[in-house]
Amino acid sequence: MIPIVPVNPIAEVAVTHDIQHYMRPGSLQLTALPPLSLYIHLPWCLKKCPYCDFNSHEMRAAALPEQRYLDALMADLESSLPLIWGRTVHSIFIGGGTPSLFSPEAIDRLLGGIRARLQLEPACEITLEANPGTFEKDRFRAFRAAGVTRLSVGVQSFNDNFLKTLGRVHDRSQAIAAVEEAAQSFDTFNLDIMYALPGQTLADLKEDMTTALALAPPHISIYQLTIEANTYFAKYPPVIPEEDTAYDMLDLITEMTGQSGLNRYEVSAYARDAHRCYHNLNYWQFGDYLGIGAGAHSKLSFAHRVVRQVRFREPRLYMDKALAGHCIAQDEEVSRADLPFEFMLNTLRLKDGFALQQFFERTGLPITAIQKGLEEAELKGLLVRDWTHAKPSVRGFDFLNDLQALFLPPHN
Repeated sequence: MIPIVPVNPIAEVAVTHDIQHYMRPGSLQLTALPPLSLYIHLPWCLKKCPYCDFNSHEMRAAALPEQRYLDALMADLESSLPLIWGRTVHSIFIGGGTPSLFSPEAIDRLLGGIRARLQLEPACEITLEANPGTFEKDRFRAFRAAGVTRLSVGVQSFNDNFLKTLGRVHDRSQAIAAVEEAAQSFDTFNLDIMYALPGQTLADLKEDMTTALALAPPHISIYQLTIEANTYFAKYPPVIPEEDTAYDMLDLITEMTGQSGLNRYEVSAYARDAHRCYHNLNYWQFGDYLGIGAGAHSKLSFAHRVVRQVRFREPRLYMDKALAGHCIAQDEEVSRADLPFEFMLNTLRLKDGFALQQFFERTGLPITAIQKGLEEAELKGLLVRDWTHAKPSVRGFDFLNDLQALFLPPHN
C-alpha cells in the first residue's frame, strides 16, 4: 500500500543531491529520527483494474524483465544509502502492481540484496502483496522460504459478479484457495476487501464479509470504492451505492469484524491483537520510509528538514535512469507551513491518535503549531484529548476528511 501524501504535480526531471545538501542548516531542529521502513514497488500486473490509479502496468507479450528490474532496484538502493546510513530498517513492504508475478527466486534475490546493503531489525516485518489470479499451489510457501513474513492478499470480493465488474482476474474459488494457502503458509496475513461496489447491497456485503471472516484472517484492510481520476471508471462511471448506504455498509463491517475479534485500529484496517501491520502503522505515525522502484515515494527526515522524493514512474525509463544513477524525478523539502497538516493527515487515521510529544519529535515544531486546529476540532466534537494524547472521536472517525481539513495550512 502506497501512503496517502500530498504531492505537487511537477514534471519528471532527474534530480540529484549529495548528502551535504540534506544535512545543511535549516529551519527545523529534530532531536531524533523516526523509525525507518522500506517500500519496494513492482509495477506490473496481469490486467489493469478499472478502478486502479496506482502506478501499475499490464504485462505485454514480452517476459517480465525480472533480472533487469532487480538490478535497477539495487542500483536505486545503493545510490540512496548515504541518505539513511547507519539507520535500522524496521519493516519492508513489497507492493505493486502485482508483486506475486515475480518468481519466488526473484523475491529471494531481492531480499538477499537488501540484507547485504541494509541493517534490518531482527524481527523485521516483510510484507508481499499477492493476488489470487497469480496463485499456484505451494507458491506462497516459496515466498515464505524466500524471507517474506506477511502476505497481503488482494481478494476485493468473493462474489464472482462483483469480481468481474472490478476487472479482477480471479474468481471466488481461486480467492478462497489462495487465502487458505496463505493461512497455512504464514503466521500472519491480510485480506484486502472493497465495499460500495456497483450494484452491491447490504445483503451482498454481509455475504462477502461472512465468507471473509469464516477464513479467520488475522487482519483485514477494507476500502470503499471511490472513482479516481485517470481510471476507466472515471471515464465510464458506474452507478455506486448512495453515501448513506455506504455508511451503513461501513457500520456493518465494523460490527461483523468486532464480533470476530478484529479491532478497528486505523480508518481502513481491522486486526486481531499482535497482528497490526507495522509497516502501515509507521506511515500513519509519520515515520520515515525509503521508496525504491518505479514511481515509488519516499519521506525522509534529517536533522534540519523533512524531504519527499518520487522516482520516475514509467518502468523502462525508471530502469534506465536507476542503472545510470539518476532515478529521482522529484525531490522537495516539506515546508515548515505544510508539516502540521502532513502530520495530522496521517496520524488522525489512527483510532488511538497520537502522543502530543510525537508531534514535536516528528516535525520539530511546537504544539502551538496545531493548537488552533485542536481546539476547533474539540469544539466540533471531532477530537478528544488530554494533556498527553489526541485522537479522533467516534464522530471524528466517521467524518475524517472534515477533521483533517481543520489543519490545512493557511495558503490552501
